[in-house]
This record gives sequence, C-alpha cells and structure tokens, in this order.
Amino acid sequence: MDIKERRFETDIETSLLISGGYTKGNQTNYNRETAIDLPTLIEFIKKTQPKEWRRYERNYGPNAENMLYKRFQNCVNNFGLLYVLRHGFEDRGAKIKVAAFKENTTLNKTVIEDYNANILTCTRQFHYSTENENSIDMVLSLNGIPIVALELKNQLTGQNVENAMTQFMYDRNPKEFCFHFDNRFLVYFSVDLYQAYMTTKLDGKKTFFLPFNMGSNGAGEVGSAGNPQNPNGYATSYLWEHVLTKDSLMNILQRFLQRIEEEKVELKNGKEVRKKTTKLIFPRYHQLDVVSKLVDDVKVNGSGKNYLIQHSAGSGKSNSIAWLAYQLSELHDANNKPIFTSVIVINDRTVLDRQTQNTIYGFDHISGIVEKIDDNKHSSDLKKAINDGKKIIITTLQKFPYIYDEINDTTNRRFAIIVDEAHNSQTGKSAQKLKAALADTEDALKEYAELEGRAEEEIKDDEDKLVEEMLSHGTHKNLSFFAFTATPKPKTLEMFGSIQPNGKYRAFHIYSMKQAIDEGFILDVLKNFMHYKTCYKITKQTADNPNVPTNAAVKAIMRYKELHPHNISQKTAIIVETYKNVTKNKINGNAKAMVVTASRLHAIRYYHEMKRYLEMKGYDDLEILIAFSGVVNDKGVEYTEEGLNKRKDGSTIKESQLTSEFNKDEYGMLIVAEKYQTGFDEPLLHTMFVDKKLKGVKAVQTLSRLNRTCAGKTDTFVLDFVNTAEEIQEAFEPYYECTELDESIDVNMIYDTKSLIRLKGLYTDKDIDNFLKIFLKKGKQTETDLGKMTSLLKPIVSKYEELKPEERFDFKKLVRNFNKWYSYITQISRIFDKDLQKEYTFTQYLEKMLPPAFDKEKVDLEGKLKLEFYKLSEDFHGDISLNPTEETKTLVNTKSIKTNGMTGDEDELLEEIIKKINDKFKGIFTDGDRVIVETLYNKAKENNKLKQQAIKNDEEVFTKSIFPEMFKQIAQECYMEQMNAFSKLFKDKVFYKEVMDAIGNETYINSNNRRKYV
Repeated sequence: MDIKERRFETDIETSLLISGGYTKGNQTNYNRETAIDLPTLIEFIKKTQPKEWRRYERNYGPNAENMLYKRFQNCVNNFGLLYVLRHGFEDRGAKIKVAAFKENTTLNKTVIEDYNANILTCTRQFHYSTENENSIDMVLSLNGIPIVALELKNQLTGQNVENAMTQFMYDRNPKEFCFHFDNRFLVYFSVDLYQAYMTTKLDGKKTFFLPFNMGSNGAGEVGSAGNPQNPNGYATSYLWEHVLTKDSLMNILQRFLQRIEEEKVELKNGKEVRKKTTKLIFPRYHQLDVVSKLVDDVKVNGSGKNYLIQHSAGSGKSNSIAWLAYQLSELHDANNKPIFTSVIVINDRTVLDRQTQNTIYGFDHISGIVEKIDDNKHSSDLKKAINDGKKIIITTLQKFPYIYDEINDTTNRRFAIIVDEAHNSQTGKSAQKLKAALADTEDALKEYAELEGRAEEEIKDDEDKLVEEMLSHGTHKNLSFFAFTATPKPKTLEMFGSIQPNGKYRAFHIYSMKQAIDEGFILDVLKNFMHYKTCYKITKQTADNPNVPTNAAVKAIMRYKELHPHNISQKTAIIVETYKNVTKNKINGNAKAMVVTASRLHAIRYYHEMKRYLEMKGYDDLEILIAFSGVVNDKGVEYTEEGLNKRKDGSTIKESQLTSEFNKDEYGMLIVAEKYQTGFDEPLLHTMFVDKKLKGVKAVQTLSRLNRTCAGKTDTFVLDFVNTAEEIQEAFEPYYECTELDESIDVNMIYDTKSLIRLKGLYTDKDIDNFLKIFLKKGKQTETDLGKMTSLLKPIVSKYEELKPEERFDFKKLVRNFNKWYSYITQISRIFDKDLQKEYTFTQYLEKMLPPAFDKEKVDLEGKLKLEFYKLSEDFHGDISLNPTEETKTLVNTKSIKTNGMTGDEDELLEEIIKKINDKFKGIFTDGDRVIVETLYNKAKENNKLKQQAIKNDEEVFTKSIFPEMFKQIAQECYMEQMNAFSKLFKDKVFYKEVMDAIGNETYINSNNRRKYV
C-alpha cells in the first residue's frame, strides 16, 4: 500500500482527468516570468474567435502574440484577472475573450461550443519561480492561465493541513509575479486527508486562511467543524470531485467569486485616515452548497415553493443572499424560459440592511439590473420597479401596504422573494399586502369558483374586497420564498420550513451556531459569563398601611429598587472598574463595551451616574455614548439621544452617525435602551453589561452582538445583573445547533376562538354586516363614513365596559388571538370561508376600539419606601457554553385557545407585599437551600406529564396521591446529578416535606391557569 504524499496527488489528478473535465498539464510552454502558457491561450482564441484573431494578426502582424499578452496584462493590472476572465478585453477593434462561460439557456450552440473549447489543465509539481526550483503540488489552469493552487499534505507521512498553510505563508514569496493579488492565482487551497482551507491572497505571515470544510455531518446538516467520514474515498474528496470540476469551477468564476473594495476610517495620531482595501471573496463551502442546492431545487420544481435557511451569525449571510439573488434572477427552466420575472430582497427593518444591498449592488456583472428602494425612496418607486420588471429589487416590507393594489396584472409573472431575517413580521399585515401585490390568483380563483359552484368570470364580475383578500391567502405557484434566519421561531418554521416524514418542520439548509464557533467565524459569547446577585431589603416609611393593587405595587417597588441611586451607583462602579480592568486590555487596547438597560429612563440615569463617577475618579480615558429613541422626561428635564451625544468640540452626533462614531478610538462604551440589541455589527464590541431581563430569541440576539471576530479578538465577556447562567443557557439552547417545530398549527382553533368570542354575546352577524356595508362600499369615502363605522362599534364597546374586569380581559385576549391566528394561518393555507373573513375584517377594527380590561391604577409610593439593606455580590463566573449534542431542539406549536386568565390585581396590605418581596430575595433560606427549591420547582414546572395530571385531577388527589411519587423521582434525579447540593433534601425530612408541599401546590395552580401569588 503506497501511503506517500505523491499517491495522494496521483489520486486527485486521476479524478480530475477522468471525470473532472481536465487534461494533463505540463510546463513546456509555460513562461515563469509572464506566469502564463501563452500558446495555450492563443489556441483557445483561435478556436473560439477566428475572426477576432485574424483582425489581431492584421493589426500586429508577426508580433500579434506578444501584443496580445501585453494588452492582456495591461488590463489585468488595471482591472484584475477576474474581470478580464469575465469580460475579456478590446484592442484596436478586436474584442478578445480569454475564457468562455455558459449562458443560462441552451439556445446558442456557438456559446456551448466555445464553453466546451475551454482548456482546463491539471499540472503536478508546478515550478513557478524565476529565482529557484520551488514547486506547488498541483495547479489548475484555464486556457494557460494558472488560477488554482493546491498544497497537499498527508497525515500518514507526518504532515497535515497546518503544514500546507505554513508553506504558503513562509515558503511562497508573495512578490513572485504569479502570486500578485488578482493577477494569476485566484484561490489557494491547503488540503490534507481530513480538512481543507483556502485563501485568495498570499501575504506572508499575515495570510488569512478560511476553513473550506463541509461540517462534521455533511453540508447543510447539524454538525461542527471538519468533514464527515467518506465511505467511498477521502474525507476531502468533495473538493476535487465536486468543487473543482470544470463545470463547478467555471460557475464559481462566473457567478460567485467577487472582487470588492472597502473603505474604513482609522484614527492615527488623532487624525482620521481613510484606508481602502481590496479583496477577493471566494464562497465558503456552506455558501456554495446552499446557493447551489436552492438553484437546483428551483430548476426541478419551478416557482411556488418556500425555503428556510437557518444560518448562524458569521455565516456570511449577506454574500449568500447576494449570490442567490443574482443566480435566481437569471435562472431558466428546461424549456429555456426564465423562471422568475423579478427577485425581491426583503428586509423587515424600516432602515434597509445596507450591508445586504451593497453586497448585491457590488456585483460588477449585474450592474444596471438592480433597483434599490431604500429609505431615501418611496413606495411609488417600488411600484414602478415591480411593474417595469426589474430583475433584482431590494426593499423593505413596510412599503408594500401602500402599493399592493397598484401593481399591474401578475398573471404569468413569477417572483422570488428573499427574506433577510425572517421573523414574526412575515405573518403580519405588511406580509399580507406583499402577497396581495404579487400573487397570481388565477389558481385560487378557480379553486374558489369550484367550491362555490359558480363560473370564474361571474366571481370576477362581482368580486369584492373580501374575495380579493381570500384569493391572496395560502401559497401561490408564482411566489417562492427564501427565508434566512439564525433564530427561527415556530411561525417561521411552519411558514417557510420543510415538512419531514415525521410531521415536524425544519430548515432546508443549516449552518449552525456551533459550527460557526468551531470554525472560528464567530466567538462563543457564553465562554466567559459572570452573574451578580442582588440582595436587598425595603422598609415602609409611612404610619398608615393602605390597600394597594398587588401587581402594580410589586412593579412600583421593583422600579423603586432598580432606579434607586444607590443601586445604579453600585452597578456603575462595577461596570466602569470592570471596563478598565478587563475590557480596556482586550483587542490590543481597542475593545468596546455595551450596557443594556431595562428602559430609557434607566439608560438616562446610568449615563449621568457614569459621567459623575468618571469625573469623581478622574478617569479621562473613557468616553461614553447613549442610544434611545424619542424624548425622556426625568424629574422635569427632557433628554434626547442627540442632545446627550456630543463630540469633544461640542458638535452633535446625529443618530445616523452613532455607529460609525462609536467605532472610533475615542469612545469605549455605549449605553442602550431597546436599540442596537439586534442588527448591530461592531467587531470591536467585547464586553456586555446586562441590567435587563432577557428571554428566548431576544437574549440570543442581544448577547450575539459580541460574537463578531476581528484581529486581536480572542474572547468576549458578559456581566449580567439580572439573568442567571441557567436562564441564558436555556435561551441559547434551541438555536445552538438545529431548530425544529413539532407539528403544524390546528387550523380549527380559529373556529373555536370565534365561538368563544360569540358566546360573550357582545355582537351579532347583523352588527358585522352593517359595519361592512360601509367599510366595503364601492366609490370614494364620504365625510360621514368613518363616523358611521365607529358609531356602529360604540354599543358593542359599551357592552364590553359593563363586563367584569376578568371577563373584559378574556374577551379582549380572545379577539386579539383570533386576529393573530387568522392572519398567520391564512399565510400558509386557504380556508375560503367568507364568513370567517368578514369576522376577521370586523374584529380588526373592534379590537382597536376596546379600552383596557382593567384600569392600571398608578401606585404612588413616593416617600413611602426606604432601601434599608443592599448588597451586590458575584454569584457565578465561568464558562456556560452549551455541550455539543448534535440533537435537534424541538419547538412546540400553539396547542390551546385558552387565554390563561386575567393577571389582575388583588388588593393586599403594602406591608405584606414588601415582606413577600424581601422573603423572595433575602429570606431565611441559605443560598444552597434556594438552589434546591428553584431547581426542583423548575423541573416540576417543565414536566408535561405532571401538567396533564394536574389538569385531569382535583387538587387533593394531585397533591396527596400523584405528586409525591413523581416529586420523589425528580428529587432523586437531581441528587444523582449533584449529590452534595441535594444531600440536605434527603437528610432533613421536615425540609423535604415542606419543599414537596410548596412545589406541589404551585404546580397544580400554574397548570390550571389560576392566579399565582408571590
């Protein structure tokens, strides 16, 4: 058995020669000084462009070949090799192509013949240097131009991919002519038996290699870094068997590889310096894979199918979207007909994601076919772009409600809709209007006519707004959605996901957070997490003991604690000192921090306290910025973001300038309130201080602001005053690897909800009909129409106000659920129930007119409370990273129409409320006791079997007979996991019974949706 590296080379070469579309290369005619095999290039030109070559010979005579090289090289120097490969060059009337690419149709035989005439060669031990006899293991050339270099290593002979990268970095002189950027080689691969890495630029020790691996379980699947076992050959054989074959490589050169220029502002010696950089973007394996698989699937299935792409931060989503948009825009079917009329890239934020739009717009080979409808343009511009059939349109979702009924006939027009960050907005009214604008409703009309037993033309003649809306429901053959997100919610999974044989929904393609971390594209923000615990005691500073609403009082007391100057000053001291001791020393002294606050008022208080603390300490090396919306009134003084953010020269930092200003060396910390927790990309952000409750996707999105990588950034740090390590882990768990949805939503919940609403007896069919007569009338709105409509709703609102608070809460929640579920369900299926559509249209407006279920009584505790005891202490510091399981986290779809009852207030004595809060946060239990109780309670709360038993049985049977045995099992499981922590539970029988009884009662109450008292 030959195990030498040479054998590895031979096997790759054999594959490329037999099935890759290559011929065996040699260097007989290769000129090391010019780094080209000119005779091979001339051979290609003569065969594919004989007329142009004759013109060239006429122009230059016997010197034609030398002049061709000279002109070729001049263009390469000016525009780069990639540009010349795609566009060729012109010389004194001769238009020369140096490579031939496939078109999207098979109609032009000459184009096909020219493509087949491309000469791709595979040369082993490629001697490139004019200074020595160094050689590259393998080089792939296109028409005599070397474009791919491969260094191959073999673990069986003691070397691996690291040695290959080292060889490129230290043994290949980037000053050699062939290694000049975008001059000859466009990509360099380092490959061993198990892994592959690539770069597009040799830059000595600064050369930056990216992994080019499939992932441990294969491309598009849940996994980590690396490659899976290949039962049919090498683990890295995908590289030469798929990626570097003739058709694939030519496709990458034509449709993926991208040259981009970036400009960054850097501070040097106190002055701003603009630095321009140019780079070549070669697709990472998962990007190449997802775009290719999507395009191939559309070729087979045509339009009308939805796709969900669950790609983590760090996946290069903007480039993936750009490549997909470009390729979908020019995709043709087997009959050479365009599959899509237009590709529309949607972002649901009001301010368009400029990174996405600029990436797409940056493709030089699609210039002129991209229309940006950004925040500087209007909905009318979007309407014109769609009606004009622009190939690629980039816009926001919010513009569609204004033009949905002004789009020209969409019959026989097909749209690919790429959704950037697909979330709940895709089930809202703007998404409905998008469908109403673009859907070809002919099929829906035919289906509706059959159900109604009427002719299509008859329905068209008397078509009203209700029918129009119903025809836009569900999926449509002319609309394909491609939804990208790192954190899919249940609705996203059902709307865009692929249904599996087991009935679950999951993404079409996955690049997990775990894989992105393992491959080094993002950092693990859970690696360095610290939690501070707050202990405090509040006393009553008033002789009277008034009755006050419980929930309102609890919120008021908590707000008193959170905004108390002592609380904010203590936390500010920790934040600033941690910044100086930890953050300031990271990323070569350039690291930045973010403070996430619970409200705009919190942010204002933090800002002023931090300014005071910095001045008091004499710290002049930290400047802070603040981000919040609107105007905040604090003790009679009004504050705005722009009013607080000033440069040293006193000039105002505008909202649009904040992110770029924060990037400068001058500023080290940003205090935020509901801004920049999502969609904010600042690689220098290293530390986050959290003083806000975060749950689910919000927690993931907020902490993920830290995960971007940059030179010198090796870790991150989270200091959290509110959320425990366990809570943060729980939030990240569904999105660490793969997310699934258990089943589709039960459509009939809509009817059940409608029935519950009608049982309240607040309105009738006649009320709906009277309202819709005005709302749906033809012709222009008169000056009395709105008044008449709202007057019709007034008696219903009056009946609502006569209900008890609990009944009002229940009714309003049912109406809201009905509207929410109907809007969602009709996005994924057609119900074709006109009465239900009428109910929905009516209740949308009724919901807006219903006042709150109960008056939120403002509790005035000013001067009545005193913070008697306060202590901040470090509770946890360590690594809370999730363990790789390669298991799928399944989300659960809505199963019940229950409203969970009203969380209204019971009046309690102020003193009792304060006692309960203090007991919860201080109490007589030790910290260890509290861990036992909270752990057991959480496990019982999450136990579905317990919930079902609690619902099926009365309280005594459940707490006395059923719960003790199940509690025993839970307690024993906890003991086996943490013997030391839970030993007291089994040593102290009284403690065991008290804990069991308390948790049993709480479990029963919660499971039956009763009021839970603090």
